[in-house]
Amino acid sequence: MERVLVLGISGAGKSTLARALGRDLGLPYHEVDALHFCGPQWQVSSTFAEDTARIVAGDRWVLDGQGPAAVRDLMWERADTVVWLDLPRRLVMRRVLRRSLGQSLRREQLFGGNREAWREWLRADHPVWWAWSRFAERRAEIERRAADPRFAPLCVVRLRSPHETALWLGGRTRTA
Repeated sequence: MERVLVLGISGAGKSTLARALGRDLGLPYHEVDALHFCGPQWQVSSTFAEDTARIVAGDRWVLDGQGPAAVRDLMWERADTVVWLDLPRRLVMRRVLRRSLGQSLRREQLFGGNREAWREWLRADHPVWWAWSRFAERRAEIERRAADPRFAPLCVVRLRSPHETALWLGGRTRTA
């Protein structure tokens, strides 16, 4: 495990798991949203695709998401392992609601200096609405890619609960 994609819908716990994997395996961790959003009003980085290509060209990394479609194939082609947090919708929704509420209430600074504003809760791309409306679509896409022969012999680890994730991470840590 040298080039790892940690995938799942918003609120699944990708960043938390990717950070832990990076730390435990001694791999550089890169937050996809931090690469993607670079400025105020959620401005998208004009160099996102190039920055991502540079990272995945390396021999060792952990990324916490697959980002926009423009870089997905490249990320999947270069990864040796995909860790898929395929958690139940009810759990993901509880997590993303709690996270977004907290970030909004605390006015927590996020990627590119942005903060979650209450008015953004009405937008279709807000993490809560995104997680709800894209849940089945994201699951189907990851499942399709995991079965795609183009990405063989990629190791796909599908984790379906927090307990399963903790057991897997604990076992990974001991064998790393």
